[in-house]
Amino acid sequence: MRKLFILLLISLISGSRVSGQTYMYLIKFSDRVNSPYSVSNPNQFLSQKALDRRFKQGIPIKIQDLPPNPNYIDSLKNKGAQILYKTRWFNGAVIVATQSQKNALLTLPFVSGVEFNTHLKQVSASSSFKVASRNKLESTSSLNYGDATEQIGLLGVDSMHNAGFHGEGMLIAVLDNGFLNANTISCLDSTFDRNKVLEIYDFVDNDSTVFAQGGHGTNVLSCMSAFVQNQIIAPAYNSEYVLYRTEDDASETKAEEAYWLIAAERADSIGVDVINTSLGYSTFDNPVDNYTSSQMDGNTTLITRAADLAASTGMVIVNSAGNSGGSAWNIITAPADGDSVLAIGAVQRNGTIISFSSRGNPLDPRVKPDVMAVGYQTALCNTAGVLTTSNGTSFSSPLTAAMIAGLWQANPILTSSEINDVVRRSGHIYQNPNTDYGFGYANFVRADSVVKSLYTIRTFETSDAIPSLWISPESVSLLTMKFDANYSGESLRVTLINWSDKLIIKQESFILSSSTYQMSIPEHTLSNNFVLRLENLSNPKTLGIYKF
Repeated sequence: MRKLFILLLISLISGSRVSGQTYMYLIKFSDRVNSPYSVSNPNQFLSQKALDRRFKQGIPIKIQDLPPNPNYIDSLKNKGAQILYKTRWFNGAVIVATQSQKNALLTLPFVSGVEFNTHLKQVSASSSFKVASRNKLESTSSLNYGDATEQIGLLGVDSMHNAGFHGEGMLIAVLDNGFLNANTISCLDSTFDRNKVLEIYDFVDNDSTVFAQGGHGTNVLSCMSAFVQNQIIAPAYNSEYVLYRTEDDASETKAEEAYWLIAAERADSIGVDVINTSLGYSTFDNPVDNYTSSQMDGNTTLITRAADLAASTGMVIVNSAGNSGGSAWNIITAPADGDSVLAIGAVQRNGTIISFSSRGNPLDPRVKPDVMAVGYQTALCNTAGVLTTSNGTSFSSPLTAAMIAGLWQANPILTSSEINDVVRRSGHIYQNPNTDYGFGYANFVRADSVVKSLYTIRTFETSDAIPSLWISPESVSLLTMKFDANYSGESLRVTLINWSDKLIIKQESFILSSSTYQMSIPEHTLSNNFVLRLENLSNPKTLGIYKF
């Protein structure tokens, strides 16, 4: 029997219970004074898997991880506001209120303001938002067969699978417009029958109806996890997934950016490794809300700021570049402009760019898109379970995200930022990037080769040595590291991780005052394979990764 663990959140209270016209706002707080939450007790708001992900990457629990003060939330309620969602990263809440109620909230001493200084969207008197009626980006044409061979080959995923990496142990969040029929179509049977979908939620309607609308998300999920022998095999068919609806096809407002923020926070809290989003924002139903090309700078839009915050927790954030190539807009959209976001453009099966793939912003010196994958005649499944092809960066993005899941599975010692780096370096024109291809189309084989060249992963014997650094296990409980004089006074960090199951064994930081540093390790460690990661915190750089 198929089982789904459904996230239970506050149900949206009917707008008719509030007198006057109601609106949606993101209210932000100025502080976390007298909060019951603390960075020293993160289990209150983060799962152990989320804590392990941070700890493995040396990411401390920060103030921005704390939920907003519940006393502040109660004060908003007392002023008549309806609380839809609380936000940790923006320290506030997404609410529904009248303008007069909102103005009253702004008088509270702990309220610092309203995001955008305006409402996110007008909320109707109904407790439900309109059902999605259209897909904004792509159209799908049915074929009698599906063929993923070329898109898999361009990414090097065939080699990834041959090496034994299919996404096992990786948790991927898909944020999209819904997943119509995904739980019933045959090409996703392997995903659902094996209970690979751990959680679902509709952040637009504030319920769990993700399978009742939005076929775009179904197409996207099939690019990542479909498995039909001899017809279509996706890169990460053995990964686990959470499915979140954040896009409202019936309208285009900045509320969708807020939905994405809340969904990304949820993904972080349960320990997601990779987020894929095949959506982008630049223009809205109300032209007053439109962004300009100069605002695609990685720092302006709500969703881009949220995406960079998500990346700072140790997740890899993958986003479609957009389908505006050749149009008046032409460039990538938010959140693909994020510094820590991998923006994925589209190429044809032969690796040649397709005209609609959004280009980099000429006003921005950064390289965007980051990398490319097949986004033209991409093999996938439609909502009827028929194997088809479709066009759009919406499909090059999940292909890349799924490949990344296998790449990270193969190299679990890497941080999310290092994964981003090696994916960019795997581009076929990495040395000569441009605003069309970015660094070029990504490839697992090249990325894995980059890992081996940048991060020394070797098996050491007791007497083994390399220039500048010697690591030798002298006993079952003591590890000795020897450094040359160049590292004197440097702040270094050592992390020990079990290679086979990624469990963290120990992590500690020290300032090198002599040429030798010793650390105690559990006696059982050397009877199992483990990995040592050595980082220079004074001049942030990974010095080496060593396997015993």
